[in-house]
Amino acid sequence: MSRAYNFNAGPAALPLEVLEQAKAELTDFAGTGMSIMEHSHRGKAYDAVHQEAVANMSKLLGLTDDYQVLFLQGGASLQFSQVPLNLLPAGGSADYVNTGTWANKAIKEAKKVGTVNILADTSKEIPTNMPDFAALPYSKDAAYVHVTSNETIAGTEMPFFPDTPSPLVADMSSDILSRPFDITKFGLVYAGAQKNLGPSGVTLVVIRKDLLERAPETLPTMLQYRTQAKENSLYNTPPTFGIYILMLVSRWLLAKGGAAGIEAINKAKAAKLYAAIDGSGGFYKGTAVPAFRSNMNVTWRLPSEELEALFVKEAIAQNMIGLKGHRSVGGIRASIYNACPPEAVDALVAFMADFQKKNG
Repeated sequence: MSRAYNFNAGPAALPLEVLEQAKAELTDFAGTGMSIMEHSHRGKAYDAVHQEAVANMSKLLGLTDDYQVLFLQGGASLQFSQVPLNLLPAGGSADYVNTGTWANKAIKEAKKVGTVNILADTSKEIPTNMPDFAALPYSKDAAYVHVTSNETIAGTEMPFFPDTPSPLVADMSSDILSRPFDITKFGLVYAGAQKNLGPSGVTLVVIRKDLLERAPETLPTMLQYRTQAKENSLYNTPPTFGIYILMLVSRWLLAKGGAAGIEAINKAKAAKLYAAIDGSGGFYKGTAVPAFRSNMNVTWRLPSEELEALFVKEAIAQNMIGLKGHRSVGGIRASIYNACPPEAVDALVAFMADFQKKNG
């Protein structure tokens, strides 16, 4: 059976090399006669995997000793609550930027904890848009500033990260390590692994160490970042197989030249796909403002919903999976994360041209 072209938004494509190595080691990891899934998270075999995963992520992100890598569970959705529970003190406030569905979910959870200042709201704008982050009225006394670097549904991405008077916190679930960025701008970044880092079930959190002690002692133990930080994410049994895959993906990324190396590949993929949309004479119409177009999630519409349904159906027949837009907005979406190979985009662009020829 040939491999599908996987354009799913998440869980998403994994590097074939990673899958093949995991397959080879599935029943016998490193000559131990056991799967990594069977090893104790306190044992030497898994400890080596865990330590390499931390080291590789630190290298890929350019971390200094001021930061700590955590592997948590609950996805970005739990971080929507965990961030304010740890960082937003009683009587304090936090700045949020509402750029779409996922930012809005984070705001709703934060409001359950404390006061939220909405600096800008582009969540309802069509075509999908983002604000001028350099011009936002950041509060001088906010506990932190929260942004969503890439809106998976809207197909928008922050082109740069602003300097903020308070610690910058970012949900990077959809574009983590798809491009280089300066980690020293941030107090905390978090990302569900299932788009660019590995399988679902692992959540990466990178936190500046001076923020670890902000949480009140009354916060339940498992919700405190310092709990996992003190135990190197081993306070409870971690998702060991997911972290093993993340470790293999981090090796793969390092071999590609890290974030800078993969960015060049990602930009070329996205440029080819946007060129097909823009060059279609209006048959395909991009849904995001060009200045904020995402290199990870490319979104567009066809002249009718009937044609969109036919497009998805015929794409599936050609082994192109996951192109139906999110149920909340419709249309077409191609998620072309780090592990989506260039040949998948080439096949999609060729299919788009043929589909327009038949139906335009």
